[in-house]
Order: sequence, then C-alpha cells, then structure tokens
Amino acid sequence: MKKILIPVTNHASLGETDQVNGTYAPELTHALHVILDAGLDYDIASIKGGKAPLYGTDIEGDAVNAAILNNDEFQNRINNTLPVSQINIDDYAAVFYPGGFGLLSDLATNEDFAKLSATLYENGGILAAVCHGPGALLPITLSTGEKLLATKSVTGFTREEEIDYGTLAHVPFLLEESLARSAARYSKVQPWGVFVIEDERLITGQNPTSTVGVATALVKSLGLTPVKVVVELEDKTMA
Repeated sequence: MKKILIPVTNHASLGETDQVNGTYAPELTHALHVILDAGLDYDIASIKGGKAPLYGTDIEGDAVNAAILNNDEFQNRINNTLPVSQINIDDYAAVFYPGGFGLLSDLATNEDFAKLSATLYENGGILAAVCHGPGALLPITLSTGEKLLATKSVTGFTREEEIDYGTLAHVPFLLEESLARSAARYSKVQPWGVFVIEDERLITGQNPTSTVGVATALVKSLGLTPVKVVVELEDKTMA
C-alpha cells in the first residue's frame, strides 16, 4: 500500500500578526490515529522542509493528541519535514491537508504542492482536507487547464466560525468566500458541527470536529476498513 502525503505549513503565525500558529495539532494527530490504525504509513512535507510549526499541542483531556505528539517517530517527522522538492508523488495514494491558519499564508498559493496534488488526483489518487486545509486546494489546476474545484462540491471553515474564534480581522483571506467563488458548490452546517463532503475522490471537512470523519472517509476510499472510530474533537478550539 502506498503512503499518505501530509503537507503542512511553514508559516508560524496567524497571517501577519505575532500570534503563534502553524498547523493545528489535533487535526493532524486525530487524522493520523485513524490512518495508522488502518495500517497506512505517511510522510509529512512542507514547502521549505525542516521543522514545522504546530499549535494546539497542550489541549487538556485530548488523549489522542497527547499520545501522538509524545511519539518519537512523529516528532522526528514533524521536526524534519520533507521539502516539496524531494517529493515523488508516485509514492503516494493520497494527500491529506490538515488545517491551521498558517497554510493560508503559504500552501494556499503554492504551485509546487498544487502540481503534485493535481498529478496524484489525475492518476486516480485521493485528495482530502479539513478546516482551513481546503485552502490548499485553491491553486490546484488540472492538465486540462481547469481548476480542480471548478466542478467540485466542498466545505471548509466558515465565516461564523472565524467570528466565534475572533480571527475574522486577522486572516489573510476569508476561506469560505474563496471556496464559494472557486468551487462548483460550497456548503456548510451550523458552526462547529461535524460535516464532511465526498465528491468523487475529493474529501473535505468543515472544522476540527470533522477531522475523524475526513480521515475515516479517506481510509475507506483506499479500500480499507478503519480499525476503530476515534472520538471526535469535542472542544471548540479550531484551526
């Protein structure tokens, strides 16, 4: 079985503010819990390579998050992410983009990862993203010249959730608006509700509580049965 490629951001702050940011840890760790339980392997990559910034690493009562963050193998991979220039996309069956505000400042406009994801998708692979992760889908252009999202139904972090979290004035751009303008259809449910959309081989989730649903759909799309259902993120912290 081929591996899952997980691109993460190199951007360590919320937009141009001094607020610590990066990739929202629970969206990465809870997805990895599902992926690893299914017997899959993974690589973590970033545009520049090297140590990738995380936040949400100290959430009380999140045993899954704590266990994976304390795993030596995970720490080695997150502290030594593969640079995009070294990625052979043929080694992977799927790409999963976890959320976090950081990617709005780099992956959301990065052509290198966009080209790799386009190649994987056109070769029959699966693309998945959660929360702000769908922002990384925006630059993906297929070999036909058409944007990936032009014919797709997607979800992603909402304007209401930005308001709840107090980030509306600080994000580089409003993800909901960008997805609504780019995708064939953008849909959402009430803030913080679990919501996952599968459109052919594209899987998107609205917010942190949708992480396990996205990862489970990804595993199933690869023809595997998730070993166990992980408890959804219940706190309303976000990425």
